[in-house]
Amino acid sequence: MKVAVGLSGGVDSSVAALLLKEQGHEVVGITMKLWREGVYKGGDRDACFGAHELEDIETARRMAEGLGIDYRVFDCFDGYNRNVIAYFRETYLSGKTPNPCVRCNATLKFGLLPRLARASGLDFDCFATGHYARIEKRGKRYAILRGADASKDQSYFLCRLSQEQLAHTLFPLGGLTKKEIREIARTHGLVTADRPDSQDFYSGDKNELIGEPDRPGDIVDLHGRKLGTHNGFWHYTVGQRKGLGIGGGTPYYVVDLNACRNQVVVGFAEDAVKTALSVLDMNYVALDPSENDGTPIPCFVKVRSAGAPKGPAFLQGDCATFPEGIAGVAPGQSAVFYDADGAILCGGTIAGRADDDD
Repeated sequence: MKVAVGLSGGVDSSVAALLLKEQGHEVVGITMKLWREGVYKGGDRDACFGAHELEDIETARRMAEGLGIDYRVFDCFDGYNRNVIAYFRETYLSGKTPNPCVRCNATLKFGLLPRLARASGLDFDCFATGHYARIEKRGKRYAILRGADASKDQSYFLCRLSQEQLAHTLFPLGGLTKKEIREIARTHGLVTADRPDSQDFYSGDKNELIGEPDRPGDIVDLHGRKLGTHNGFWHYTVGQRKGLGIGGGTPYYVVDLNACRNQVVVGFAEDAVKTALSVLDMNYVALDPSENDGTPIPCFVKVRSAGAPKGPAFLQGDCATFPEGIAGVAPGQSAVFYDADGAILCGGTIAGRADDDD
């Protein structure tokens, strides 16, 4: 089988390419070039989007040469700027919290990149990446399952992949742990064996991407009482505790962002816990859309990438309830619903906390 592997210059995608080649597949490495000099300033952090990208591309090229596979680079800056950066900016300025990695995977990495590769004349049957997740065919639908290494599981970031994308996708690392992957890389002498993982979305200050001048406003409690000031609501996110500048006593958490009034609303820990949410733009994975007919579907839910899915939860249409409560339900982030086996049923964008008036 002919497989195009998305190479990032890191150890995970390198080992994915290695394993696929060892399995007898005809492998080609392809990389998204996202950075364009002179558009954004960037910074020194290692991140998916930043000026260090040329080093990553060179590392990927060396790794491909070492494996004896073809390697191509495709300029995706315009698509990234339009579909990820603009979305990132608009979401923050609307008082919500964006999820750029979820957006990038669906539209760029598993969308634009393989399309550009095919348009260039490359012929391949499947696209593969080094994500820690698994794909399983369940009846007529493809399911995304959590990776075997729970501490590295990346299924949450893949919740918007379509059935068509999943039908032609491979995740060779889904059943391995990070430790095992680094051992494989060292054994085979891969140049990426000890490269640290990229942890950030952007190498610079995210406020550069937002591009909004400071706008002083009030930090208020749930009763509207002024507790402090801020320089723009977009500098904060729901669930945030540190950096509020409100000292003393019981710690406050951001519980809401009012874009119209330029207010950051804070409360105590119990105020940040919600028992229901509503979802927009649901993408169905293992669950057939017809099955979400209003009858409560038992499940587990993640409203942030870190940690294991929480439950019990119950999905009914575009609403979900979780009797034990979940903290940090931030509009704009992704809510991803899993079954008991760790398969994604569906995922969507959090529209609001349905129990805000309780």
